[in-house]
Amino acid sequence: MRVLVVEDDARMASMLRRGLTEDGYSVDVASDGFDALWRASEVEYDSVVLDLMLPGIDGLEVCRRLREAGRWAPVLMLTARSGIEDRVSGLDSGADDYLAKPFSFAELSARLRALVRRGSTARPAVLAAGDLGLDPSTRQAWRGKVSLDLSGKEFALLELFLRRLDEVLSRPVILEHVWDFAYDGVSNVVDQHVASLRRKIDRPFGVQQLETIRGAGYRLRAQPLSLPT
Repeated sequence: MRVLVVEDDARMASMLRRGLTEDGYSVDVASDGFDALWRASEVEYDSVVLDLMLPGIDGLEVCRRLREAGRWAPVLMLTARSGIEDRVSGLDSGADDYLAKPFSFAELSARLRALVRRGSTARPAVLAAGDLGLDPSTRQAWRGKVSLDLSGKEFALLELFLRRLDEVLSRPVILEHVWDFAYDGVSNVVDQHVASLRRKIDRPFGVQQLETIRGAGYRLRAQPLSLPT
């Protein structure tokens, strides 16, 4: 297995190279974003360990460009920022997982093994369910030919539902993915934002696609149901 480590801190890069080599990986190291993009264009890596803060172009931009170029090797992003918005930004750029600094090498190794097992299957740039669509890279959403004006949280909610179509998502699961752990599970913040999202993606179009599953949570159907007129 061949891994690309993108890290500008020489000591950190050396530690990662040594540890991953001992784990049996073949390791290449890039010290900036431009070098990373060049290496990834020349070699089919099995995974990429990518620092967020890099000279030149940062890790978010590197990840976006990799995905735009059709490079789908799993990306584990390293960041000194642990806020939910930073994590969402990393995942929106195309990263598969994130790890906040400081971290233990054992955890990094375990996360990397999980990503490598998952493989590098190509993922669509646009998420869609019926005529409802969303493009994470451009932050645009639409129903048919109508552009949807969504808040940041509404966009994150819709992306979560589109990635997990026909799956009932409980309130705690939604909180974990869209907010942070400071909210408790009895808060009605999820209900309020789901209701707001439904008012924008369903009601104006006379359809029902975002459903409330009583006692369980919410589900986005793969295809909308027409409401009686």
